Amino acid sequence: MEKQNIAVVTGANGFVGSHLVDLLINKNFIVRCITRKSSNLKWLKGKKVEIYDCGLKDREGLRKVFKDAEYIFHVAGVVKSKTPEGYFEGNVETTKTLLETALEFRNTIKKFLIVSSQTVTGPSLNGLPVDETTECRPITTYGRSKLAEEQLAKEFMDRLPITICRAPAVYGERDTEILIFFKTFNSGLMTTIGFEEKKLSLIHVLDLVNGFYLAAISEKSSGEIYFISSEKFYTWKEVGDITSKILNKKPLQVKVPHSIVYTLAGIAQFFAMFSSKPATLNIEKAKDITQKNWICDTSKAVKDIGYKQNITIEDGIKRTCDWYKEMNWI
Repeated sequence: MEKQNIAVVTGANGFVGSHLVDLLINKNFIVRCITRKSSNLKWLKGKKVEIYDCGLKDREGLRKVFKDAEYIFHVAGVVKSKTPEGYFEGNVETTKTLLETALEFRNTIKKFLIVSSQTVTGPSLNGLPVDETTECRPITTYGRSKLAEEQLAKEFMDRLPITICRAPAVYGERDTEILIFFKTFNSGLMTTIGFEEKKLSLIHVLDLVNGFYLAAISEKSSGEIYFISSEKFYTWKEVGDITSKILNKKPLQVKVPHSIVYTLAGIAQFFAMFSSKPATLNIEKAKDITQKNWICDTSKAVKDIGYKQNITIEDGIKRTCDWYKEMNWI
């Protein structure tokens, strides 16, 4: 019987991580999932996985997970925090612990893949897509923390086979972030931000995790950074037109001025001070969503690791909306 490779996935219970777990199971990997004791495991229920609830800071627990593992996919990260320290703790300190522990197993690890973000480069300032050679100018604390994580990873690249994959905006089944767009749309309203056309790279989660897999198994990818994204760029109008056809809705279109976005973000951020949870919309998120272009170039991933976008925006939105309806989310 063919020997099964062992893959470790952090953030395995989340939106992207759980889809990666599905892909690895289909590829006949033994999959070890690092979770916390408090993690909601609904997307892992009934799947052939090994759960290690040691979290990302327990070195003794991590040693057990990493023993004999060939592939480590570090998907977990902090995307919302009430303090700057929260981002750096969740995106840099935890990665440092993982990398230091992985060094003890460098003889068996074939690839340590770190999931980063397009926010490390910041938006496209000249209307051209950013790529791996673009100077990094993050505009948010989250982006700065992911850049610090990448810089930390580079310090380990001479001792571990590390690959960094940057993701743009992601959507798909199980997602709760872009869900609000589809929910609002389904209730008869489409809000777009500002009065100028905005372009973005937008990838379906199955294409994204396939890109991670290709980067992990590639001989070429160690020490490299890749944008794993849609090969096409989209405007919110295109996304709206496609969603309109799929949901059979003609929503009322409302353009929200940037000033109102910032005002709402300020109010939400203020009230979040009295809550245990960070606001979904805050001043930094407002800065993010009011940019004209968030587009990136995938040609390096296409050339080096054979990546390609398989799911069109039409198919992706249809799959996502069908799933939301099935789950009674919209």
